Amino acid sequence: MKKYISVLIGLIFMFSFTLPGQGKEVKEAKEVAKYQIPNSVMNIAKENTYPNSTQDLPLLQPSELTQALLDSTKVKIENPDLIRMLNESSVNSTPFALGYRAIIYLGQWPLNYESTETSPNWEYQRINTNYFDNRGGKSPYQIHYVQEAQRMVRGGLTAKVQNAEEVKKMMLLKAIEKTKLPLAFETVIGGGTKKNQIYNIPPKRLGYLYGYAPAVNEKGKVTYGEVYLMLKGNKKMIVVKNVTSQGIGAWIPVQDHVSFGFVATERPR
Repeated sequence: MKKYISVLIGLIFMFSFTLPGQGKEVKEAKEVAKYQIPNSVMNIAKENTYPNSTQDLPLLQPSELTQALLDSTKVKIENPDLIRMLNESSVNSTPFALGYRAIIYLGQWPLNYESTETSPNWEYQRINTNYFDNRGGKSPYQIHYVQEAQRMVRGGLTAKVQNAEEVKKMMLLKAIEKTKLPLAFETVIGGGTKKNQIYNIPPKRLGYLYGYAPAVNEKGKVTYGEVYLMLKGNKKMIVVKNVTSQGIGAWIPVQDHVSFGFVATERPR
């Protein structure tokens, strides 16, 4: 009996010293490590002979009126295009609005995107192979990365959905927020791009230096709904009807980064 009491007291002490929020901090640390760029992946932004435009999708700040409208509905609205449209709208109040009522249909919109999984694939697509045959050599031969031809790497949604471009914007914003990586649905690696990292091919070996474009696999759920603007007297509110949800995934390339894999072998691959 004393033995069980001692074990119970030990467990109580163990849990009593677990700080509140410690589990959350551990989870966040694991997420950061998950998206940390490995040593085999190199930034080629300065060396890239094709200047990719930076993907700039800042979070759109709602105006005071728009924020009041967003707060009037329980359905979360994060679509930047819908927020922009509301920002550009104005509804004037009038002291003689007693009994006034109007309902304006704004259309069916993708309202928000909820991310459930974000996983990097550092070897998403092979874009280059540098090769040298050193089987007749008597000393190591050094090779480095040279992009043989220009390659365009495209991502995209894994299924057809309504308002695909708006859905892609919301997914891209969430993926960038989670990974802190320079993501874009399209990136180009220019021909002639070089990196000075040296790889040694031993004598009597064939050397292959593979280049891969990395990407992030984003998965989650997009919520749609019919959006109405209701004006009732001096009150203004958003009403969302016929709310539906759909699972969706996407591949989003990491811009201006290349993952390298080096192999030295006796036989051709």
